[in-house]
Amino acid sequence: MRKRVAAIRHVHFEDLGTFEPLLREQGYEIRYCQSGVDELPDALTGAELAVVLGGPVGVYETQAYPEMAAERSWLKARIEAGKPTVGICLGAQLIAAALGAGVGPMGQKEIGFAPLELTATGRRGPLRHLEGVPVLHWHGDSFAIPEGAEHLAATEVCRYQAFALGPRILGLQFHAEVDGGAGFERWLLGHAVELTAARIDPCELRRQAAHGQQRLRRTAHAMFSEWLAGAIDS
Repeated sequence: MRKRVAAIRHVHFEDLGTFEPLLREQGYEIRYCQSGVDELPDALTGAELAVVLGGPVGVYETQAYPEMAAERSWLKARIEAGKPTVGICLGAQLIAAALGAGVGPMGQKEIGFAPLELTATGRRGPLRHLEGVPVLHWHGDSFAIPEGAEHLAATEVCRYQAFALGPRILGLQFHAEVDGGAGFERWLLGHAVELTAARIDPCELRRQAAHGQQRLRRTAHAMFSEWLAGAIDS
């Protein structure tokens, strides 16, 4: 029987990126669930892995976007059941909130490619593959580290970039799944209004993305493969 991945998507172009072919190569069947459209329990029940992807809204905007509350509740139940779950950007913030940690605006945007500063714990785990590698950051909110979780990484702009709760729960504020290939153009077009408001030049982002895409793909795959093996086998 094929293993299943349930990927919660908030905007169409923020998908599994380079993780998708990696998962397919490892025998996973991928099903995307569109936040606010698909019913979470029906789409995700029994999936061996859930990946909650990024998006342009805030975890705390539950009145404007009630799906945020629905996702938090579903994630809480999944985490309590001990099922492997990854959150990326907004997804990591949702996991943190489901675990009772605070999430809120940083007061500035962090958009662009920059390397991570790993903690001692981060250097001992799968994230060590990404040390010194510029990864994509694209957010204005940040999470606190949930109680009982381990702090794995930081940047100069954002103190909390990654956390793990045991071997099966991983929160990544950054986007290791984006390597700057052709799919990155969808990000630049989809977030054009945000880039203009933040006075960020898409040409510079495009240049940064193209510079290290092969190295990022290789190291991100090593990181994710190692985490996945530990999460599924634990």
